[in-house]
Amino acid sequence: MQQDFTNQKSESECRINSGACSPPAWLAEPGDSRQNANYIVIFVILFCRVAGPIGSPMKDFLSLAVFALVSCFSYAQRDTVIVRPVPINDVLLNPNMGITTFNRFNGQATNPPLEWSEVGPVTKLPQASTKPDFPDTTIAYLRWYWNALEPEQGKIRWDIIDLALKEARAHGQTLAIRLMPYSNKDPLPEWYQKSGARRTNKPTDKDGSIWQPDFSDPLYLKYWGNLVAQAGRRYDGNPYLDSVDISSVGYWGEGWSPYMPAFPYQKALIDIWFDAFSHTTLLMNFDEQQALTYGTSRGAGWRLDCLGDLRTKSDNPYFEPEMLDIYPQQVVRAGIQDVWQQGPVSLEVCGTVSEWERDHFDLNYILEQALRWHVTSVNLKSSPIPDDWKAGFEDFQNKMGYRFLLRRLEYPKTIVAGSMMPIHMWWLNAGVAPPYINYPLAVQLRSVSDSAVINVPVDVRKWLPGDAVYDGSLYVPDTLPEGTYDFRVAMLDPRSGKPAIRFAIAGRDPDGWYTEGQIRVSAEQRPQQ
Repeated sequence: MQQDFTNQKSESECRINSGACSPPAWLAEPGDSRQNANYIVIFVILFCRVAGPIGSPMKDFLSLAVFALVSCFSYAQRDTVIVRPVPINDVLLNPNMGITTFNRFNGQATNPPLEWSEVGPVTKLPQASTKPDFPDTTIAYLRWYWNALEPEQGKIRWDIIDLALKEARAHGQTLAIRLMPYSNKDPLPEWYQKSGARRTNKPTDKDGSIWQPDFSDPLYLKYWGNLVAQAGRRYDGNPYLDSVDISSVGYWGEGWSPYMPAFPYQKALIDIWFDAFSHTTLLMNFDEQQALTYGTSRGAGWRLDCLGDLRTKSDNPYFEPEMLDIYPQQVVRAGIQDVWQQGPVSLEVCGTVSEWERDHFDLNYILEQALRWHVTSVNLKSSPIPDDWKAGFEDFQNKMGYRFLLRRLEYPKTIVAGSMMPIHMWWLNAGVAPPYINYPLAVQLRSVSDSAVINVPVDVRKWLPGDAVYDGSLYVPDTLPEGTYDFRVAMLDPRSGKPAIRFAIAGRDPDGWYTEGQIRVSAEQRPQQ
């Protein structure tokens, strides 16, 4: 029978809680016994030098001190388990991070090396006959045009997004989405064009083949806002919805246009997303600096869609060299350098990775810049990675997002049911970002017939790159029968309560827990020694 317990107590404590005997940490580590013995030898030598002749009061007093110190050391040696897990260098498939699929799901055919489609699927896609040459992922990123989602006014095809959510779950993924108003090839819904809404260009203009809306027109805010609001009512807070792009102005909803409205109109088109999706991660598109600053100030993460553009010149004022002229400087000017600490950074490749190789772009420069931005996810357009770049991308995957290693674990060999169990954990986040969902950290005590899951009171969303330490006590339920238990550790899926996170350490069990040793649970308090 499994029992769940959430601990209320969280404080710094001595790592060895043995009644009156509480030695310092450097004496409580049997894994470091040689060093500890050296400390004791030094202490005894000093004792002999300063204590005076045999029989003196000082000698008697220090004799008792040495005896107490050595006794505590010996007790700690017997009573404490210390574990140093073995690190591994594997690419870890963890939720809400990593490379994404694009307009398809795990196991489905990839795009050709130099091609992709912006049109999201509206029916179920077939699986590839053989495993695609593409990494498995935990995020499926899909996007659809307004004319596909609402071909008739007021008749929204929710079945398209419902199917995508179902398919994502079936393929072991969560769903990230963007709703797009139109593009240079995909027009606005015909009904909108005939609704009396204002048009900003003429059919005889250079871009006259596409009906360009007036983004300051109240009808655009009304009808586009209605689609966004209804999507929020239907999907906000869905635990299988990873994120939603803030889509507002211009082609693909990227936030730029030759017909840009004044900022108050941009702001209104951003606010509708915060009103609709208050419980789902939002990502602000990068292109307009003022809008980027505003959206991220309201709590959104950010995304850009031309990672890897290492061109040095351009004749197009709307498509300047991104990686060398625009992106790094705009991050600073927009003041979004630290947004990654609270919300994710998601990047999309410019063209495809094969285009980078064809154009002799510097892969190391591109990936190192992405890591400096603290990237959590990357859309490679479901296009294959060139063979000679696969090692570089594997190294990149080992650094992006979060990557947790348990470096050191301490717990007592024996504990009494119904008492507090002192525990010490030292973790390392070897990635470049935290997780943005609080995966409960838990300890499981498991025997052949019984088990208890005990939550550790930490918030892993606060575990930024670097070290994290927990020193505290966990309550061992008084209903746990006497016996020997496996001591196991995991971070759990808040939806299912099952292990969710793969750690960068050896020893993962088939059920996702990590067994780090054993502990004896006794029914009665053992006498003091």
